[in-house]
Formats: sequence, C-alpha cells, structure tokens
Amino acid sequence: METIHIQSDQALRLDSVPTAPCAAGFYWLDLTHEEFGADPESLRDLVVRLTGARLFDLHLKDAANLQHPSYFESTSDYDMLIFRKLTPIGDRSVLPLTDLDQHPQLAYRGHRLQEIVTRPVTFFLFERLLVTVRNAQSRTIEQVRTRLLEFRSRPSPKTVLATNEAPLTRLPQRPEELVLRLLNGMVDRYLDLRQPLTDRLDRWQRALLDPRRPFSDWGALLDARIEIRRLEHLCEEQHDALQEMRDTYLEETPEAQQSDAYLVRIADVIEHIHRVLNHARRLESSLETAVQLHFSATAHRTNQVVRVLTVITAVFAPLTLITGIFGMNFETMPLLKHREGFWLTIFAMAALAAALLLYFAVNRVLSDRPLRMRRWWRGGWRREPRRN
Repeated sequence: METIHIQSDQALRLDSVPTAPCAAGFYWLDLTHEEFGADPESLRDLVVRLTGARLFDLHLKDAANLQHPSYFESTSDYDMLIFRKLTPIGDRSVLPLTDLDQHPQLAYRGHRLQEIVTRPVTFFLFERLLVTVRNAQSRTIEQVRTRLLEFRSRPSPKTVLATNEAPLTRLPQRPEELVLRLLNGMVDRYLDLRQPLTDRLDRWQRALLDPRRPFSDWGALLDARIEIRRLEHLCEEQHDALQEMRDTYLEETPEAQQSDAYLVRIADVIEHIHRVLNHARRLESSLETAVQLHFSATAHRTNQVVRVLTVITAVFAPLTLITGIFGMNFETMPLLKHREGFWLTIFAMAALAAALLLYFAVNRVLSDRPLRMRRWWRGGWRREPRRN
C-alpha cells in the first residue's frame, strides 16, 4: 500500500499508514488487487479511523471483482467509481519492440488482432481521502504518482530560462481533481488504440477487395469485429458512469460551491470517451462495408464467369446443331457427297460463330464497356475512340 499526503504546495510519501484524519490537504491510499483481496477488513478499519465512515460490504465485493463493469454509485458518506482501464499484455515476445513501447495493449499473431485486455480500477472518494484499488501493472497511476512526488513550486521566469524546464501544473486540491487526472490518463490509452486498429482494418479491407488473392482469414476478421464491439461496450459503460458522476456532483453540491474547472475537466474526459466510441463505431461500419463490397465483388466475378460460359454455350449451340444434322443416317443429304462439302460446312460454321460473337459484342453481352461503331466515308467500319 502506497500512502501519499497531498497538500497545497507539496506531496509527501508516508512511511507508515496514518492513524488520524489529515488537518490539511488529503490522503491518497493506493492498493493493488492482491493487497486488497488479502485483507479487505483492514482497509475498512483504516477508512473508519481516517474518515469515520464505513465501507459497505457490497462495495468491498465489487472492488474485489475483476469482471465488474464501469460503474458509479453515491452514498451519504462517500462515492464509489469503477473504471475499466487498458492493461498491458503479459506476453511481450509476440510484438516488435517499437510497437510494444507505443502500444503495449495490442499484439498481432499473424493476421490476428490480440484481444483488448482491461482491468477495473476502483475509486473510493471521501472529503479528505482517496482510495484506489487497481492491478499491479498500472502505468497511468504510477506516472501520476511520480509527477505528484516530484512536484515543485512554480519557478520564476529566470529559473525557467536557466534550466530550460517548463513550469509544472498545480497539485490537486481535492480527491475529485486527482480522480479526474487519473481518468484522463486512462482514457488517453484508449485514444492510442485508434491508429493501430485503423491500420489493421485497412489491411483487411485491402485484402478483402484484392481480386488476385481470395480472402480466407474470416476467423481473424470475426475476432477483430468482436474486439471492436467490446471496445464500443466499454466506452458506453464508461460514459454512463462518468455522466452519473457529473450529475451527482451537480445535484449534491450547492451552486455556489461548484467548481467550473472540475466541470470542464470531467466534460473533457467524457468528450474523449465519445471520440473513442465514435471511432469504434466508424471502424465497425467500415468493416461491414468492406465485407459487403467483398461479396459484391465476388458475385460480380462469378457473373463474369457465367456470362463467358453462357456466350460459349450460345455460340456452340448452333454449331452442335449443324454437326448433329450431318450426323444423321440418311442416304441422301445436301453436300453429303459433294467434293467441297466439308470445307463449305466448316466455313459456314465459322461464319455463324463470328456473326454471333459480333452480335454479342455490339449488344454488350461480353463486356459492360460499350462498343460504338460508326461508318467513315473512307476506311470502312472502325471503332470510335472512347470519350473521357
């Protein structure tokens, strides 16, 4: 368990767990799921000593449930928020090193898209206390905690120019402000998902519409569609939870005490979730459109093959009729014993086949491209130049 005392001008890591409420600022108690699951009653007793409020049994069970969706609930003593965040994948050997550094939550196994892994982070918000229960690997929380502990007062302009360092932002003054900073970092991880997901689906769209290679990786495509649906459901749950948190703040806080900065920040987090949600919906729509175009292109190619076979059948049908007539066992038939009968019949059959092919070409049976013919006064029949 990490305990940090956040005041107006500094943040201090405490070596031991506090036993009394803080007189200034607020405490931040950070626990992992393993620490919380080992002894949840000790956390309840500590909260009672620091705030005088008692955590409900159902809320303790919800905090220990790793499959709990994003959720918000308010009580008379505290607020509880559960937010599902992205979790880095344990097997790092399946990704190139550059992709792992930028997007550790994605992995490609051949043409497959690794599932999006999430874990819940539980926030218990009191007036002067914030308790977080999260998984052991939480890069966002570790980064925020490091920034808080390394915070320094805003330097003077001369110091900034001398050290070439930008001034840091102020420390959070309330637990709600710290929660929004953590949520903003977690939502940014979802924003990082947009580019790799788009690149992966773009490759699938090109593969679906490639006429040279028939697409066969339907299992991976279905898995990607399922992951996009999961991302959409996650964003909807997160949006509902944060919207409920905002509405509770507006209802329970007097208008004179409401903070415009807090409302702006929570609206910004909700807007980021909206962006991820809209992007997931666009990806799903693009994927369905690409699948429909794939089947349309396949049906078009099938129609082309059937069209060619139909033309071949139509051309050879009268030729087969002629050969069938001359194959009948009659003693007296025209051209049967003529010296040039065979060649005359072959010539007639060739002329008939050519006439049929010309007829099909003029009537756009062989191809969808129009065959425009015009008669020149000199030069005979020629194909007209195609106009743009």
